[in-house]
Amino acid sequence: MGLVIQLVKPDPTRSNLLYVRGGAPAPPSLHGLPFFKPPYGRVTAIDLNRGDTKWVTAVGDGPRDHPLLKDLKLPPMGAPIRNAALVTKNLLFLAMGQGGLGGGRSIPVGGRPPNAALAPEPIKLRAYEKATGAPIWEFSPPSRPLASPMTYSYQGVQYLVVAAGSGPSAELIAFSLGS
Repeated sequence: MGLVIQLVKPDPTRSNLLYVRGGAPAPPSLHGLPFFKPPYGRVTAIDLNRGDTKWVTAVGDGPRDHPLLKDLKLPPMGAPIRNAALVTKNLLFLAMGQGGLGGGRSIPVGGRPPNAALAPEPIKLRAYEKATGAPIWEFSPPSRPLASPMTYSYQGVQYLVVAAGSGPSAELIAFSLGS
């Protein structure tokens, strides 16, 4: 997806460069829909032994519920947010919206600017089958953002843990994998 970058004159007390990167305004849109075709966010599995693409899947729903698109029954179109991946033996976990795009200066954590063509995507922790990319599970945390998921094993049980929220609402959310 395209990104509009501004070059601006810097504060001379902080930089001796002629221009520095300014804000990142949203790309142009029509009726709130981006000019670019989807997917707006995806994950691609590549066989590193052969270099072949094994599968590609959109991550996030995108603007499927936009009034001009809602009757089209479109598949997930992906969301333009940063995702953090964790791969286990059989699963791929994605924490949607972890961290801030653009260093967090212009685009809020886990979302887009208020005037962006794509509205902020609901933050979710999702699991996919590693072999096929088929989505098999998702969880909506009580707070955002999500950090990178992590896994550990204790007494023969594997756990998945993700940090959610910030400040006083920060918490660790743990799930056991398997039975």
